[in-house]
Amino acid sequence: MTTEPSTTKRQLRRSLGLREAAAEFWRHPSPWMIGGMLVAAAAARVAVGNWQPTDALVPAAMLAVFPFAEWVIHVCILHWRPRRLLGVTVDSLLARKHREHHGNPRDVPLIFIPWRTLILLIPTLIAIALLAFPRTGLGLTFLLTLGAMGLVYEWTHYLIHTDYKPRHRIYRAVWRNHRHHHFKNEHYWFTVTTAGTADRLLGTYPDPETVETSPTARNLHAAGPTRR
Repeated sequence: MTTEPSTTKRQLRRSLGLREAAAEFWRHPSPWMIGGMLVAAAAARVAVGNWQPTDALVPAAMLAVFPFAEWVIHVCILHWRPRRLLGVTVDSLLARKHREHHGNPRDVPLIFIPWRTLILLIPTLIAIALLAFPRTGLGLTFLLTLGAMGLVYEWTHYLIHTDYKPRHRIYRAVWRNHRHHHFKNEHYWFTVTTAGTADRLLGTYPDPETVETSPTARNLHAAGPTRR
């Protein structure tokens, strides 16, 4: 996912440490907007109380579904190919900014979810939490979990695109998975916070050695070979 580019594109420097990465991370609106929703949902959930077993079941189910949600969003929304319908070009802000992100993966503002998308998305999620669940507490648990997962997504995606070097096996696999997507072939490796989960089950986790380097990884939807 992407965000509004600044007038002067901010590029990350070499040998980035976690403290420096975090300082840059919090200079962008998306983490603050998602973090604010998370804090508000947590406070409201504690205030409402009425904890029940389903308050553990909902986060567990959301965590299980999350890699597949990432895959679907990435494939169907972020990699949306502009289409003409009834004389109107259908092309969302998310898709446009994601194409810019592929064009310049080191442009830091383009890494984040666009703030204009979040302005509409966060109230929608709050409405779903308050109206679509059988009790308010459960809806707030849903919102709290979603906020936490959103913040983890933004941090993971951001960190992968920095010069921070992976030090642990799990993160190294996630890092490699997403970089294959950007620099090897954009038709594979769609998950961001995991590696070999939804991609493996949905057929987009090939051996990188068997995949040709795509000429359109930096220019989505340009003329070039299609996925086989």
